[in-house]
Amino acid sequence: MTAINSFPDYPARIIIDSCSEVALQSDHHNISLTRVPFKIYIDDDEFVDQDLNRSELIDRMHLSKNKVRTACPSPQAFFDVMDPNAVNFVVTISSKLSSSYNSACLAKSMAEEKGFGDRVYIFDSLSAVSGEDLTALYIIETLKRGFKPNDLFHIVRDYITHMSTYFVLNSFENLVKNGRIKHSVALVGKLLKINPIMKGVNGEIELKEKCRGHKKALFSLAKIISNEVESPQTKNLAITHVNAPETALKLKAAVEKTETPFKSILIFESGGLGTVYADQGGIVIAF
Repeated sequence: MTAINSFPDYPARIIIDSCSEVALQSDHHNISLTRVPFKIYIDDDEFVDQDLNRSELIDRMHLSKNKVRTACPSPQAFFDVMDPNAVNFVVTISSKLSSSYNSACLAKSMAEEKGFGDRVYIFDSLSAVSGEDLTALYIIETLKRGFKPNDLFHIVRDYITHMSTYFVLNSFENLVKNGRIKHSVALVGKLLKINPIMKGVNGEIELKEKCRGHKKALFSLAKIISNEVESPQTKNLAITHVNAPETALKLKAAVEKTETPFKSILIFESGGLGTVYADQGGIVIAF
């Protein structure tokens, strides 16, 4: 598996759903990026996850006593942004958390009917938020290294399988409303000021560690990152926050204090879907 000589010698389009907050600007004329939004439903109102006011979204979620519902992009929505004259790389939130991946696969079938399905590659990020961000960025990096599409597909899929995703919650409200945890468990957690560190495992969410207090949770997460990362000098660490830039900077400082030599530490602000998952003050990281 070798890189081709020119970078890239074909137009490439990266398509992400709105669980990613990667900037849509590319520094190369042959690479374009576009985002396909989810929809969020609170009571009787619909929000398109595109340039949302996050503070307003959080307020509306907390005022509602009902479940916050989300709807992934339709196959047609993915198909409509595919470029028949480019190689299309589609990245979605974990298929264990949403049907977005299935929609993208159906869009590929639609592209096959139109004669360009061989130029569509679908990636299940097995993650969300920061993990999806890193996957999209790694596709760009691999494109810049000049790999052919089929080789790139296998390289990026291998990258995904070795990626780790963690998050720290500051609120249990949405998890209770969406039936993820019992109200009694959330009440005990709130009274004891417990902030759980959760981990993505095979695309699903599992409890990694319970910490009393947000500050301790961030410190523990920094230690977990330092202990688990392999070859950090070759990797990026992505930190995504929900309306909590100071918390993201504190975690960045805590990681730097461990002297773990990441290639770079990137900070993103969560979009609407990430806000629904992690809620006010939540932090999602991936490496």
